[in-house]
Amino acid sequence: MKNIAILCSGGDVSGMNAALKRFVEYSLAKGLKPFFVHNGYEGLIDDTITEAGYKDVAGIIVNGGTRIRSSRSKRFMEEKYRRQAIENLNKHDIGYLVVLGGDGSFKGMQKLGEESSGIRFCGIPATIDNDIAGTEYCLGVDTALNVIKFAIDSIRDTASSFSRAFVIEAMGRECGYLALVSALTSGAEMCLIPEIPYDLDAYKKRFQKQIKEGREYFIAVVSEALNNSQEVAKWFEEEIGMESRVMVLGHMQRGGNPTVYDRLMAFHFVTQAIDGMLEGKQNTVICYSQGGFEHKEIEEVAFKKYQMNAELLKLGMEFGRQQ
Repeated sequence: MKNIAILCSGGDVSGMNAALKRFVEYSLAKGLKPFFVHNGYEGLIDDTITEAGYKDVAGIIVNGGTRIRSSRSKRFMEEKYRRQAIENLNKHDIGYLVVLGGDGSFKGMQKLGEESSGIRFCGIPATIDNDIAGTEYCLGVDTALNVIKFAIDSIRDTASSFSRAFVIEAMGRECGYLALVSALTSGAEMCLIPEIPYDLDAYKKRFQKQIKEGREYFIAVVSEALNNSQEVAKWFEEEIGMESRVMVLGHMQRGGNPTVYDRLMAFHFVTQAIDGMLEGKQNTVICYSQGGFEHKEIEEVAFKKYQMNAELLKLGMEFGRQQ
């Protein structure tokens, strides 16, 4: 039996445990011996590598986060620690490694590929920010969107009851994907993201007109990248004349029971990763688009700037326009 391992790196997402379940069961079905690397790249350095079996993944598919934990490893940026990591992989006779994470995790994976011999690596995009170049979807995004949807729907009840404006801050690092999709699908009146220039004067004219026509509250969704939630709330009070509140959703967006879609995507991503490595592919990242799944070189993913879907941006441009 050949040995195969998996680790989670960077921020956790719902769907990682579903990926771990598929990893163990599909590896065994393919005649591979599965191993877990606990605590991300830190675990590779510290040799917290354990053989995994069915009992390790029983029942975990319903849980958010990751059973094997994750980390952001500063030590891994140093060559001597990467050498130690490679020695640990070789000690366990691991010939394949799956990495769940973002572009930083894939850059680390590339270094391992360059500095090791005889080990194949494959990355799976896993970040709620959905800001990885080359793929239209990252594991965990659908669950995060549903967490935001539930929060906005609940906040709307209070906003309408008190005639308030609520400014809801969504995560996303430097990417406005979560904020934009959430605003569109929750019926928000305002959406501010870094990818689309906005004009508060245009919003002011629009909102004043809507108030005259009977609107009594507003929902604004803003990206954390703008770092202006408090300023927007103040704008609502001073320019629109409406009491406002800020709701920072924060890390609750990373957790929660994984949606059906994220569970299914986890199965697809892992299957594609293992099949690809067995076919001879090495140092690639599994990317997804409407055309399906595709192995891409790390340089196409980790070293290129993510650009949001043009059609989605077109919909986002409608916010703030006069109506």
